Amino acid sequence: MSLAMCPLCSDDEDIEVRATLDGGRRVLRHRCGFEWEHGEPASAQRQVARSFEALRASFPKPEDVDPERLERVARLKARYLAVKPDFDPRVAAYWSKYQGVFTPEGLRACNPQILKDFANSEIGARPGNQATFNSAWNDMGDAAAAESTRSTIEYLLHGPDEVPLEERLQQLLDGTKRFAMTGFKEALLTKVLCVMRPERFLTILKYMTDAGGKREIARLVYGLELPAPESVSWTRGRLILWSNDLLRTLVGDGFANQQHSADFLWWAKGKVERSG
Repeated sequence: MSLAMCPLCSDDEDIEVRATLDGGRRVLRHRCGFEWEHGEPASAQRQVARSFEALRASFPKPEDVDPERLERVARLKARYLAVKPDFDPRVAAYWSKYQGVFTPEGLRACNPQILKDFANSEIGARPGNQATFNSAWNDMGDAAAAESTRSTIEYLLHGPDEVPLEERLQQLLDGTKRFAMTGFKEALLTKVLCVMRPERFLTILKYMTDAGGKREIARLVYGLELPAPESVSWTRGRLILWSNDLLRTLVGDGFANQQHSADFLWWAKGKVERSG
């Protein structure tokens, strides 16, 4: 049975088995309070896995958005872009620094504190509370924690070409790689991608959250229903990347950078929510 991870928090700590079901599935509960079914059904009930290409092709596309909805978003975009953006002046230098740190050479040479600081910084993107990561770091000690974090980032960014980025991301989320750093999960892994590939990745660090991840933004702003992360074939790694690319295409050009684009999407989401 695969390792369990909370679908909401992408955290694999403090998970309790609440019940065992027929076919080997279990009802699990995370410390955040969320409960879900986990595990593969009996082999006779298993669905044949769809190919990576077929899944990618069936993911919602920009052309699936209702034209009237697109026109409404275009009007919101024009309003938003009419106001000069107020950027944090620290971001450019901070991200440039970590673009050097996250090269293979930079990862090997960097001071452990630089890696810990990255996980806890909100400059350019807000990963939220990193208590699990910080606790693991303190328990492991600087040297071991830094080595695990280095290996995690190196595998994500510079892993084998034959393993797609979506799958490398999923392996790190699941913790199936023995070197994966505890607590360095979805928000931090996505933040690394934002820093290293700023032309592609929006600074929306979670796929699904109560406050508004990519899935909620797609639904409220564009009227698209993206797959639930607990779906068998839709791994969270795929959903994270494919939803980013979908929103990046939909939001279009005209923004100063992807942080500017992400800020617009959150702003537009708020406008839709307030208008009912």
